[in-house]
Amino acid sequence: MDELREECPWDKKQTIHTLRQQTLEEVYELTDSITDSNWQAIKEELGDLLLHIVFYSKIGAEQGEFTFDDVIETVCNKLVARHPHIYSNVKVQNDDDVKQNWEKLKLKEGKESVLSGVPQALPALMKALRLQGKAKQVGFEWDHTAQVKEKVNEEIQELYEAVEGGEHEKIEDEMGDVLFALINYARFVNVDPENALERTNKKFIRRFRQMEDMAKENGKAMYDMNLEEMDALWNKAKQQER
Repeated sequence: MDELREECPWDKKQTIHTLRQQTLEEVYELTDSITDSNWQAIKEELGDLLLHIVFYSKIGAEQGEFTFDDVIETVCNKLVARHPHIYSNVKVQNDDDVKQNWEKLKLKEGKESVLSGVPQALPALMKALRLQGKAKQVGFEWDHTAQVKEKVNEEIQELYEAVEGGEHEKIEDEMGDVLFALINYARFVNVDPENALERTNKKFIRRFRQMEDMAKENGKAMYDMNLEEMDALWNKAKQQER
């Protein structure tokens, strides 16, 4: 990185702001590899992400703000401070106790709210999951999965009623409540909703492309087919997967 910052025209011009979007893309590429359990790709994407960490640290050092060693030292100190059950005399029974202690320590460090640690820039689905997880640490949580299921059904019914009413803003509000409740339900049944949705996205892409291929084999184009014909291809694609 030292050499690149001195000798490469592109690397010389980069700032923390120009790297930001690329870093987001690298993180998404890593999560995509994780979803596919592609270990070779995970290794490569971790390397790309590490490059960005080194890059930001280099720029930080140039600005006199921090070094790569400072980054490592900071996270090490944080891990020690937030694991008193390992590095001090605090007792815990399970991972929920660990999470609760973590949130209490963050508040002691100056956080204004239990929800303060949730980045505003997170995509909505991921943010909802994080907000629910944070709220859980102070006891704002349902006791049983059945209660969450009942809440999902309640929100869906309210959505249907809003749709019948025809007021767009109300429909949008109720749709958000349904999605939030479903994410909560996913938590209770130990499913990562982001990963589950991405798996469905990949499945849809895979099956739709199969439909396109089958249509071509029959000498047709998708836009020339009616819904019944396309539905038949969709069912055939599903059967082939099974």
